[in-house]
Amino acid sequence: MAKMDSDSRHLLTSEGEPEVQPGPMNIQFDSSDLKSKRPFYIEPTNIVNVNDVIQRVSDHASAMNKRIHYYSRLSTPADKALIAPDHVVPAPEECYVYSPLGSAYKLQSYSEGHGKNTSLVTIFMIWNTMMGTSILSIPWGIKQAGFTTGMCVIILMGVLTLYCCYRVVKSRTMIYFVHHINDTDTMLTTNSSDLVICPSARNGDHPDNNSIFYTNDTEVQQFEKWWNKSKTVPFYLIGLLLPLLNFKSPSFFSKFNILGTVSVLYLIFLVTFKAIRLGFHLEFHWFVSTDFFVPEIRFQFPQLTGVLTLAFFIHNCIITLLKNNKNQENNVRDLCIAYMLVTLTYLYIGALVFASFPSPPLSKDCIEQNFLDNFPSSDILSFIARIFLLFQMMTVYPLLGYLARVQLLGHIFGDVYPSIFHVLILNLIIVGAGVSMACFYPNIGGIIRYSGAACGLAFVFIYPSLIYIISLHQEERLTWPKLIFHMFIIILGLANLIVQFFM
Repeated sequence: MAKMDSDSRHLLTSEGEPEVQPGPMNIQFDSSDLKSKRPFYIEPTNIVNVNDVIQRVSDHASAMNKRIHYYSRLSTPADKALIAPDHVVPAPEECYVYSPLGSAYKLQSYSEGHGKNTSLVTIFMIWNTMMGTSILSIPWGIKQAGFTTGMCVIILMGVLTLYCCYRVVKSRTMIYFVHHINDTDTMLTTNSSDLVICPSARNGDHPDNNSIFYTNDTEVQQFEKWWNKSKTVPFYLIGLLLPLLNFKSPSFFSKFNILGTVSVLYLIFLVTFKAIRLGFHLEFHWFVSTDFFVPEIRFQFPQLTGVLTLAFFIHNCIITLLKNNKNQENNVRDLCIAYMLVTLTYLYIGALVFASFPSPPLSKDCIEQNFLDNFPSSDILSFIARIFLLFQMMTVYPLLGYLARVQLLGHIFGDVYPSIFHVLILNLIIVGAGVSMACFYPNIGGIIRYSGAACGLAFVFIYPSLIYIISLHQEERLTWPKLIFHMFIIILGLANLIVQFFM
């Protein structure tokens, strides 16, 4: 690092030039870390080329460097009695980072607000990050809980997870220690030209007498033979996704996160369009099932809570997302607005798919764990939705694989890319696990609710509550009502996980 004079004179000057602005890239850090900055060091031989101008270290920068080293030798690093005073340590706006290649990057403090996200960008960034494939299972979860119960559960889970996320945000200042579709699927024509299918009709549900079967259609049978989502498609994806996992850097895929927003917006359009074409089919029976309608209150509602735990899960990265907010005082407000938008999105998708599902002639029990499976493969709009989701997963999957590589190989071998052989073995294990699940347990709703309940128990319910309890105890402000309330949240998370195995 280098420091500039109070008159803004650059410490890094060029030969024959009075001043040269450092490189264009900005690196940001938290100004609260200023007091803990370690002494900087400048290697003159490394600073060779910034903005295509030959650079040298100015005399003032060299003197500052020697002064910092003098203070560092007065005592051991653990001794806080003799540390460099503030006027010696570079201020946030006066800091540069120099790479071994000679590039200079200006550091900017978060308090300056330059290059930060506005509240609107922050809100939609949280909304986009929280939206995922779990949105496909919301209608199925509402069917399992009952329409009225499902609506209430979505709202309550949104409020509960929002509170836990709020506790995560505040913890920074409170803690002080360091069915697959096959050729026998039933296809029914509704009042419009849209087709809706019931893949589970052959399992004892309620097919219509006017069902159209294509069992004698040779072309359809041949297509289903080579395109089966649990027997053939997972193996096709190996050839598509395995090469992507072997990239050394995932930066290329991180630029395509906008596909997540596009796919969700398209799903909203698809659901709205289908609801207009199909119309609403609702009857309210509170405790008993009928031939075509499920009761409003069902004891399978914990399956929806498991799905929603993952659907509202953003607690592990919310601090990072809000750290880039330009106005830090609006963090809580922006978080609440983002959760409200997510909750409304789930309510909209779930309610419209459930209400527009044609009952009769089909039973509401025919709603699949992935509601796109209720549309035939010949449906163009649903096919486009699947394409969007495929490209979204193609950008997210390499990023997740990269994180696994960094955490595992980095700790074991000390290198995130020790060799192509090591990376290939790890990626084969990752892809193999996904293919096995797709072949032997192709139930997206079940996978989401189990994983959501398990991860949510730790990151949504236990950690935020325990951190708040411990911080209050350290400050001697812990009261019995607060203790009981947050222990109740932990018990709810534990019950949410346990009950998934009995549904």
